[in-house]
Amino acid sequence: MGVEANIKALRDELEQHNYNYYVLSTPTISDREFDEKMKELQALEEANPEFADPHSPTQRVGSDLSKEFEQVVHQYPMLSLGNTYSEDEIRDFYERTERALNEPFEIVAELKYDGTSISLIYENGRLVRAVTRGDGTRGDDVTANVKTIRSVPLKLRGDNYPANFEIRGEILLPWAEFDRLNKEREEQEEPLFANPRNAASGTLKQQNPAIVASRKLDAYFYYLLGEVLPADGHYENLQIARTWGFKIPDVIRKCGSLQDIFDYIAYWDAERKNLPVATDGIVLKVNSLRQQKNLGFTAKSPRWAIAYKFQAERAVTRLNSVSFQVGRTGAVTPVANLEPVLLAGTTVKRASLHNADIIEGLDLHLGDNVYVEKGGEIIPKIVGVDIDSRSMLLGAKVTFIKSCPECGTPLYRPEGEAAHYCPNESGCPPQIKGRIEHFVTRRAMNINIGPETVEDLFNAGLVKNVADLYTLEIPDLLRLERWAEKSARNLMTSLEESKQVPFERVLFGLGIRYVGETVAKRLASAFHSMKQLEEASLETLTEVDEIGERIARSVVDYFADEENRTLVARLEEYGLQMTVAEEVLANRSDKLKGLSIVISGTFTLHSRDEYKAMIEQHGGKNSGSVSGKTDYILAGENMGPAKLEKAAKLGVKIINENEFLNMLAE
Repeated sequence: MGVEANIKALRDELEQHNYNYYVLSTPTISDREFDEKMKELQALEEANPEFADPHSPTQRVGSDLSKEFEQVVHQYPMLSLGNTYSEDEIRDFYERTERALNEPFEIVAELKYDGTSISLIYENGRLVRAVTRGDGTRGDDVTANVKTIRSVPLKLRGDNYPANFEIRGEILLPWAEFDRLNKEREEQEEPLFANPRNAASGTLKQQNPAIVASRKLDAYFYYLLGEVLPADGHYENLQIARTWGFKIPDVIRKCGSLQDIFDYIAYWDAERKNLPVATDGIVLKVNSLRQQKNLGFTAKSPRWAIAYKFQAERAVTRLNSVSFQVGRTGAVTPVANLEPVLLAGTTVKRASLHNADIIEGLDLHLGDNVYVEKGGEIIPKIVGVDIDSRSMLLGAKVTFIKSCPECGTPLYRPEGEAAHYCPNESGCPPQIKGRIEHFVTRRAMNINIGPETVEDLFNAGLVKNVADLYTLEIPDLLRLERWAEKSARNLMTSLEESKQVPFERVLFGLGIRYVGETVAKRLASAFHSMKQLEEASLETLTEVDEIGERIARSVVDYFADEENRTLVARLEEYGLQMTVAEEVLANRSDKLKGLSIVISGTFTLHSRDEYKAMIEQHGGKNSGSVSGKTDYILAGENMGPAKLEKAAKLGVKIINENEFLNMLAE
């Protein structure tokens, strides 16, 4: 491959990894691999300036911008830090700083928290805006979501703070909350978050602040900016900011020598495992703001700071076999069964292989010695194979199965998806039991039984689908092991109470592929009853806000199946809620019917989510972007300039809060 082609291939690959990491929050390579590829591209571009490109990944910071949020330009760019992985690189940074300053200096050592970066703006002691890092120049306004985080002060303590300043930090999901959240997702057969960083990032981008609040995010702060700050020392500013009510980590230290830095790194490389939140390295900053200013910036990062990344914990062990698990949606997941090995404080016996593409990429053979990492991930993953240790007696190559391991049905792989599925929904035992387990969960029907009871009821032939639950009688249960009169009556009571669960949760409980809680609410709001939804066409479904063709196709396919229609009819016969409640419908109107409305800016009378609910309640459609089909823009303060310009160009009418509320009152 020629130099130009090599540069282009690297650029394309890095752009894809940027997208996976910042937009999808699903990275497919490690941070170190990404950094090594970036360094390779930088070296090639420097050696071959004739192939320079202003759009190269080396010229920008990766972006996590979301179209659903208002975008705000940072007063001070939020640049990324240069990464190092060795003490030699730390020594180089220290000596460069020494030569550039030619005067005494201090280095502040901090832990590098593995979350999502945030910038908070305070005016006169009150939080006025919270913005994500975005592309480093501008980010998403997530103020409403950040206000739900208890460790973020909305009003500062004391009175010695500047009138205007910015403080930067990291939004984090603590390990305990991460484990709780993934346990819930596992019960719902939803994809697990790979690590707390992805969970925090995904949570912060939620459209519903109530969901954000329920996930108990935390926030640590590490940098103060402004025209008038209390001290010249970065360390000293943070100690003062602590008195204003900010959560400043107490592990920050000032270092007077290289040895102090190395001692700090060595201590925290081991001790970080005892922290309540995820960390992935150390950040080193020159303490004096005056000296920081003198050192300045490169195009991508400050010269006065650097990040040292910890090695992800890795172990080598033997691959004994690969098994395949079938979930309630029919998705088949390969799992590596390993020789037990100690990794990150726990004994690892299994690791996820995710899908057929991952297996093929690793070129796995049974008996291979494999590298296993658990760098913050809840599920260990195989990241490579020790090819050199292979013997002449090479084991069988691992390939993805062709048929379902439970029922023998040939698998299929939908176009554009990584997963394989078993299509035998009505006859594949794990799918049947999985759907029942999903149906009874707290967030669906809230029926008081767990997976073990579902297994017993299924094996006894008492329950073969969710409707069969409502045919159970106490004598049936008493014939099973471990059942007594009291527990049987408790289940009967729980089943009876589930008949009052609102329609949108019944819809969610059916387990239609791609119809999670939020989608179920959208569909219930648009169609009001199971009958209307059953009769909806693909075109009608895709007209609903945020319902794409994939979801619409899944709903149409579900109701096209006679067995599913019979199941729903039985549930209705047993008394489950198949329509939106009368009192909910009573508050609806057609005042905004047929109108497409874009919400932009910040509001004082109601929140953005409340206005979205009002639009839907009165028959309107929420739209995320301005187009020729937009009827109105409901504008608050700080409306995005791009939307303002586009509205003027297209002649879209802009209304304020009072005008909108008057439309509803008329």
